[in-house]
Amino acid sequence: MKENDKNIENLIDKMMAENTLESPSMDFTSKIMSQILVSEKAKIKPYKPLISISTWIFIGIALALLIVYNVFFAETQNNLEIGKSYTDKISAIVSGIHISKTLLYAILIVPFMILIQVGVLKNYFDKKYQL
Repeated sequence: MKENDKNIENLIDKMMAENTLESPSMDFTSKIMSQILVSEKAKIKPYKPLISISTWIFIGIALALLIVYNVFFAETQNNLEIGKSYTDKISAIVSGIHISKTLLYAILIVPFMILIQVGVLKNYFDKKYQL
């Protein structure tokens, strides 16, 4: 078996001696780098916010106009009666529900923790996939 391995090794040595190493052309590196730069430029997308600035301005103006209308032009007595009727209905529905302290703490803490987790994960992925 050792002789067989030696024969195979000799055969491989002869084959390697006959074939010379191929060398790349002189501008091989520059061609590869230009292709890499082109492919990287194609991947980069400009940041586009989900809600545009003009939409935020429109929402802000609409909210401001709604507040101004509600403060100056709405009938206060009528609004109080409507609000009182809804408050009475909601308090009648909620009055029969009893929530333990543990459940109340969970209801209050879980959304807060989710908001923290979203911020931490966003920061993590921003750092990980930073260009």
